Amino acid sequence: MEGEPLRVIATAAALKLIAELRAEHGPVIFFQSGGCCEGSAPMCFPLDELHLSSSDVLLGDIGESPFYISTRYFEYWKHTQMIVDVVPGFGAGFSLEGPEGLTFITRSRVFTDAEIRELRETDRI
Repeated sequence: MEGEPLRVIATAAALKLIAELRAEHGPVIFFQSGGCCEGSAPMCFPLDELHLSSSDVLLGDIGESPFYISTRYFEYWKHTQMIVDVVPGFGAGFSLEGPEGLTFITRSRVFTDAEIRELRETDRI
């Protein structure tokens, strides 16, 4: 595999929606929810409306937008690549895509043994 394993990627449909949201709202940020209101959905906010804690982990960028997860959930998901997609439907309403009649979802795949070795060698797991 060329390059380092990406912890988070997005489908073409998700990237298109992110571009539309950025055009309407300016820079956006994602946070992988692991709890109450949105279940375990990736949530999208205007960049200046999400306050991160020192324990949040930056997984990477999708659509020129940072994607974070809490340390607690990172420990659970650290062996997987998160794949952000979009489907018709409505989340609980906190995420920017809700009024569009769409909702971001997270799919995942377990990293290969080679990817795990590379992540360990670079102290990223």
